[in-house]
Amino acid sequence: MKNMTDIVSCFNENAVSVSHPSCSSYSNINACISHSATSTTPPTTPSTQNTVSSVYKTTLSNQKQLLITVTWCRTHSTQGLTITFGEESHVAPSFRLNTNSRFFRKKKGSKVVESQESKVEVLWDLTKAKYSTGPEPVEGFYVAIIVDAEIGLILGQENNKFKERTVLSNVTLLSRREHCSGNAVYATKARFCDSGTWHDILIRCSGESEGLKAPVLSVCIDKKTVIRVKRLQWNFRGNQTIFVDGLLVDLLWDVHNWFFNPDSSGYAVFMFRTRSGLDSRLWLEEKTVQKDKDRVEFSLLIYACKNS
Repeated sequence: MKNMTDIVSCFNENAVSVSHPSCSSYSNINACISHSATSTTPPTTPSTQNTVSSVYKTTLSNQKQLLITVTWCRTHSTQGLTITFGEESHVAPSFRLNTNSRFFRKKKGSKVVESQESKVEVLWDLTKAKYSTGPEPVEGFYVAIIVDAEIGLILGQENNKFKERTVLSNVTLLSRREHCSGNAVYATKARFCDSGTWHDILIRCSGESEGLKAPVLSVCIDKKTVIRVKRLQWNFRGNQTIFVDGLLVDLLWDVHNWFFNPDSSGYAVFMFRTRSGLDSRLWLEEKTVQKDKDRVEFSLLIYACKNS
């Protein structure tokens, strides 16, 4: 059997393998930033997450599958949670909660969501929720989704009341989408498969103000630089193959709007997407190929707004 080095060389001579995380918590993210910065580049606080949306696939005991999209958002005036059930978000049943205490003080409760296919109940407790820099709570909370009397999804800390429910569905995180704004430093965490470990991801765009002749894009995973794109204004789109926990991951970037479309919102897009097996195709090419329905892939999509 080929070892990891042989497999990497088969796909891309510049592919990078990441398998041993060295940053293991949000508290260490500043250390990652300092490590990636050069001696002439001072550390910078990461941009702020405005919206975080995760898509889960839950499989019930009767093999029925349901997509659950959980979105946390925060603006200057409000902070909230939206949960959508099904693929078509504009017609699918949904649950909405405003968690800003100035407008909505009921941070604990339950609600039945009307659905023609299943009986869905949402239970939540955000009374002691603690937040980091983004809209998503990091501890002291739970959100539970009950589908046809089965536990479809639990986020946060499990509550004793759920121990009475013996049936727990099989849940897989399919994708995560983040909207960030601020400076050109974006920090997040991701786990690329259910059996993998959490990795710290740092995306940084350095410019002339930091002593460089031209903008440079660097992406680090667990303090290890996986790509470094020089002359970014000419290499504003591209892709790189990396390996994380033994998985092929396509890393794609598009920062065109940062340089050539100042009238738009100014969002750049970064995507990490796993590729199953030893398939040599990029995920963009797979739309013309019959895909295995049992194949599970994960994608992380980051929309990054660099304020001028």
